[in-house]
Amino acid sequence: MNTTKSPFNLHRTLNPISAAITLAVAGFVATPVLAEDADTNSDIESITVTATKRSQVIYEVPIAISAFSGDALASQGISDITDVGKFVPNLNITGFSAGHNSSANPFIRGIGLQDHLITTDPGVSVYVDGVYLGRQVGQNWNLQNIERIEVLRGPQGTLYGRNSIGGAINIITKQPDEEAITKVSTEVGTRGRVKASIFTNQAITDNLAINFNLGYNRRGGLGEFINLPDAKYDVGENREYYGRFSAKYTVNEDLSFTLTADMNDGEGGTRPYTTLIDELPNGRYYQSGLRNSDVTADPYDNASGTIETSEVSNEADGFSLTADYNITDELGAKLIFSKRSSEYKAGLDDDGTIVALDHFPERGEADQTSVELQFNGYVGDVDFVTGLYWFEEEGSNRQDASEAIFNGGPTKLELDQKTTSKAVFLNVGYDWTDELRVTGGIRYTEDEKEASANVFDPVGTVFSERDWDEFSWELAANYTFDSGLNWYGTIQTGYQSGQFPARPYFLIGQFFAEGGFDNLEQAAAAVQANNGFLASDNISAINYETGFKGQLTPDFSMSVAFFNTEYEDLPYQVNTATDAGFDTNNLIVEQTSRGIEFESTYSVTDNFTLHTSFGFMDVDVDEQDGIKPVAPLTPDLTASISPSYEFALENGALITSRMDISYRDEMYGEPTSDARRMTEIESRTTVNFDIKYAPAGADWDISLYGRNIFDERYEDARLNTGDYILVIMSNDASEFGLRYSATF
Repeated sequence: MNTTKSPFNLHRTLNPISAAITLAVAGFVATPVLAEDADTNSDIESITVTATKRSQVIYEVPIAISAFSGDALASQGISDITDVGKFVPNLNITGFSAGHNSSANPFIRGIGLQDHLITTDPGVSVYVDGVYLGRQVGQNWNLQNIERIEVLRGPQGTLYGRNSIGGAINIITKQPDEEAITKVSTEVGTRGRVKASIFTNQAITDNLAINFNLGYNRRGGLGEFINLPDAKYDVGENREYYGRFSAKYTVNEDLSFTLTADMNDGEGGTRPYTTLIDELPNGRYYQSGLRNSDVTADPYDNASGTIETSEVSNEADGFSLTADYNITDELGAKLIFSKRSSEYKAGLDDDGTIVALDHFPERGEADQTSVELQFNGYVGDVDFVTGLYWFEEEGSNRQDASEAIFNGGPTKLELDQKTTSKAVFLNVGYDWTDELRVTGGIRYTEDEKEASANVFDPVGTVFSERDWDEFSWELAANYTFDSGLNWYGTIQTGYQSGQFPARPYFLIGQFFAEGGFDNLEQAAAAVQANNGFLASDNISAINYETGFKGQLTPDFSMSVAFFNTEYEDLPYQVNTATDAGFDTNNLIVEQTSRGIEFESTYSVTDNFTLHTSFGFMDVDVDEQDGIKPVAPLTPDLTASISPSYEFALENGALITSRMDISYRDEMYGEPTSDARRMTEIESRTTVNFDIKYAPAGADWDISLYGRNIFDERYEDARLNTGDYILVIMSNDASEFGLRYSATF
């Protein structure tokens, strides 16, 4: 979760400017001008969140957290999780894995994941209704039937466990209840946008309620496969069907069961990208005679001659069963059981030309099962959440030698992994006084991974396994002033198990170093005996954080956080093209991330509201062999501003207009800022608008929307392999359209 020191010794971990701001805010809070009556009516609705696995008003949670209600998401025209990343400080969400259109790679405070293969784990965990998603490729990211999204920044190791060292994204869907309601929504727009969804909630009996939503989403492409006239989809085109069904059976006032099932099925053209060749004249592509002129002049077109890499697809399905039981008035229990499966097909033609030099069609799949048993309640003045957690995942990735080619010859990748994770956790809270609350937590986790890799048949399959264990803990306090403003402070740790290499083509180099085909059996045996396919040590993080949140006046709410997070044994992925293949290894670093985050909502008038966010990051990474790495895909500055205005016409109709402006600073596509690597990604500003018309007394409304209205074309990632530079373009071009919604 989050972490803190008091404002008076925070200067030991933050730079002087941040420390000065902290002291200034602390002094400002103490001034009498803020001593508003706590019962004063508020113009701003307070969101209730479950970030601590308890229901709390967001201001009272000692965590840096952003929360979006489903209605707020709809008013902003946000339809997938990638767009959420534009409006949260120090959050950047990209989607570029293997050229796929359905992946989501969140980076919070400099921590994320640049890859998708089964041996890699995200540093930011994503949960849907309490169920952890082990893979972030191929999932259903359409934000329909959403009650709330919570973005928790900073390590969340105590309650959210492993793989939450950067933070957690908690998606909560609407639960079935007794309300009879049906909502339909359709959207048509430029770039071939066609979107339709239906949601209904119905009480079947006094004890049984259901809801479900079904949807279809299509968006046209941004370019063409100029050498593939038979390509099924254009570059960047996608279409997806998705659905979710929930049934809640209430046995009595103390016991209920909720069954949820979901699925999605998507296809499309590969994400737009281009390849830079002339910039690396000593690289393999340039030396083989290829030039930038062999790649399309428009980076949104594609000159590939490989039909296998032109199409991507994804499927995911799963179910969860949640049982809630009030054992007594003071003690409750919850059981969450879930099974999920996902699979995808993707891949890139790295050279981006008609020449069959490097192309890597790829398939992947993963199956996971998880069980969490929680107990929560009160013992005297102490409230608590405790429980047990078990997670198992089996998955694989395949690049078949009959399809995949490296340097004109066949190449292969067979990667498998089984992960088992077990944990026990406890979090307690105590209201020391009416104003001061203290909390603490501890979690013990055991992880075991069994992995295998085959990248070269003469070597065969190499097997490896390793286990890790770790205690994670936190201490937190929050104090409520007479004004209603809350101060919080947290010290918290996070943990992530180690990782096996994602593309261990170095095994081929070891084979030839031992004699290769001239000494076939002995060389293969030596590679197997030496077994360089090893996992890294576990990652540990400790975060010190303090902040303020709440309402300074009835029409102004804000939150500000100051943090300093230290990471040990953090793996940065380093990709290089060697003689043996496209190799991915882990560079192990020590990293310190520090910064400030600010969010506010200001009701300027009864009709005019202004939302703002701002984040600043300073990431310091220890030198590696004289080189100073940087955190990849991490902008120093993030900001957004969203004014909205609502007014009524003479006939009683209501018009609501909103504009959302998002800024992400420049960043680097890999862990180095060396200008000679040419992996700097330029800053970008995107602007959306939404104008909604709702007739008086009607049950429908219609909206005119515009997304990225100035058509800001920007890059999602850059990767320098030493032979060429891959530039992955965003699929986020301008779009204008109409959205119709009705409620029955």
